[in-house]
Amino acid sequence: ADKLAAVYRRQQKSVGIIAVDPTSPFTGGALLGDRIRMQQHASDAGIYIRSMATRGFLGGLARATGDAALVLDAAGKEIILIETVGVGQDEVEIVKVADATVLVLVPGMGDEVQTFKAGIMEIADIFVINKVDRGGAEKLEQELKVLLGLSARADGWRPPIVKTVATEGTGVEELAEALGDYQRHLQTGDRKHAKRVQCWQQRLLELLRERAMVRLLSVGVGAD
Repeated sequence: ADKLAAVYRRQQKSVGIIAVDPTSPFTGGALLGDRIRMQQHASDAGIYIRSMATRGFLGGLARATGDAALVLDAAGKEIILIETVGVGQDEVEIVKVADATVLVLVPGMGDEVQTFKAGIMEIADIFVINKVDRGGAEKLEQELKVLLGLSARADGWRPPIVKTVATEGTGVEELAEALGDYQRHLQTGDRKHAKRVQCWQQRLLELLRERAMVRLLSVGVGAD
């Protein structure tokens, strides 16, 4: 997210970054690993960085991540980047919050096998193969192309594959361009509005379930 944020800042766009970190076993707060990595932006008034601890909330996000994104949007941030804590195949909460979902894969880390599984692979709007300077990147790219050729999305979008070396900034401009292409795709046929309505419906149901659970737990269990 830090390299992508730098691209948007060069375009004079204000950026909000929500970095979801694991929970510290000592303080209960975020471990701040992502925020430490983004120290280059610390003095930039055009970037706001917020670390959030998962605190046991599943799905790769913290419970308040969606609310934080709304606050940043209301504060006028033109671009909001959300880094998940790292997810498995069925942890796809990010799709309920973000307009565009980027899935980052790394060659040689078992991702070659993961590409053929359902779940998180189906929600990606853009695939990124990072660290393409290491071996196995070509194999992973070919497997992704095979996977994408097996099915077509209902919205007509074909997720692109972007190759990057984030530490050097290689391919990050291309990733920003791919995100721009997807945003323009969402604008056609009012797809963006329909997607946001669907997300709000899902979040409303989750809020109702959470309120119901709180009320249930607040009711004492009487003894016979």
